Amino acid sequence: VDVPFGRIFRISPTGTFDLVAEYDGEPNGLKIHRDGRIFIADHKQGILLLDPARGAVSPIVHRDQIDGFKGPNDLVFAGNGDLYFTDQGQTGLQDPSGRVFRLSAAGKLEKLLEGIPSPNGIVLDAKETTVFVAVTRGNCIWRAPMLLDGSVSKVGIFIQMSGGVGPDGMAMDDDGNLAVCHPGMGATWLFSAAGEPLYRIRSCTDNFPTNCAYGGPDRKSLFIVESHSGAILRAEMPTAGRKMFSHV
Repeated sequence: VDVPFGRIFRISPTGTFDLVAEYDGEPNGLKIHRDGRIFIADHKQGILLLDPARGAVSPIVHRDQIDGFKGPNDLVFAGNGDLYFTDQGQTGLQDPSGRVFRLSAAGKLEKLLEGIPSPNGIVLDAKETTVFVAVTRGNCIWRAPMLLDGSVSKVGIFIQMSGGVGPDGMAMDDDGNLAVCHPGMGATWLFSAAGEPLYRIRSCTDNFPTNCAYGGPDRKSLFIVESHSGAILRAEMPTAGRKMFSHV
């Protein structure tokens, strides 16, 4: 996604950039549905659907459907097709009014969380019973357990960070470890399922990593967007089951 110029690019494994779409919007993040559809969290327009063959975008959740629309930032799909997305806008500690929404596979839109000072990246745990939200201006990661009826309860701080400008994009690996981009620190952190810091991945370009996603044949390649240099970085992550410490 190219936020200021409203463009979507496709990048090949060899690093070739192809322009897929250019439109009147501010795309912050995107996710590919398991059926191949591409959904965009657009700060200006809402939640959009991209047809990569035609380069056309169409609204799924328009700004008029969200009361007091602020500006979607990131999104994630559950296995049943439900879509979770953050509504960040310009919120912060001076205006902690950011929100998280859920759009069900059937098209029902509901507010899941509110009162957040800058909700940004969002992921689900493997069991899809907990939502993790990167709260940029609070410099922390919130954990929101979900009840059987889909509501959230006992929301708390899972990880408190320091420095930089606060956490941005996140990705969950198959072992439940959480990768967190930390712009301003030049780092992407890997935290265990218990919230322990395991690794710091230093940027080899500039200091503003903003988004990350796992890929590769074994899902052990972490692709990281460094937004100041416009670079895509790749980090080969530890193999499953590797431990940082052992009992003595």
